[in-house]
Amino acid sequence: MKPKVYIETSVISYLCGKPSRDLITAGRQQITLHWWEVQKSNFQLFVSEPIWDESELGDPQAVEKRLSVLRKIAQLEVTPEALEFAKFLVANTPFPDNAKVDALHISIATVQHMDYILTWNFKHIANASIRSKLEVLAQSRSINLPIICTPEELVYF
Repeated sequence: MKPKVYIETSVISYLCGKPSRDLITAGRQQITLHWWEVQKSNFQLFVSEPIWDESELGDPQAVEKRLSVLRKIAQLEVTPEALEFAKFLVANTPFPDNAKVDALHISIATVQHMDYILTWNFKHIANASIRSKLEVLAQSRSINLPIICTPEELVYF
């Protein structure tokens, strides 16, 4: 069985965004595109309703491009267990109010037993200091936190 990957919104944004002139952003776009073309078939891909909600914001042409990608990916439910675990994460980690959706992404992926969370969100998800706290909190609930990584880290799978 293929490993299960929760594709967080930042990955969809880099995949579908207009080519950037910023070197770091352009590099992440290229890595994301490379992962999508070369590695995605080695995984089962999943998204959730919050990803759809975030992807529906902005320029209508960009929205349509993101949604056309999302339509091809299985969607996970936002369960009561995921909502409760997200509240627990927010209460016990330094997530600011504007990052509650990031806690929800982590929670959905965790309670749905994903193997990986694929993200470029270093502020609240792929953040080393937060990640260690998340692992301890998940263990306190006897659940396994998925491996949180960037497309670059999964390119050599």
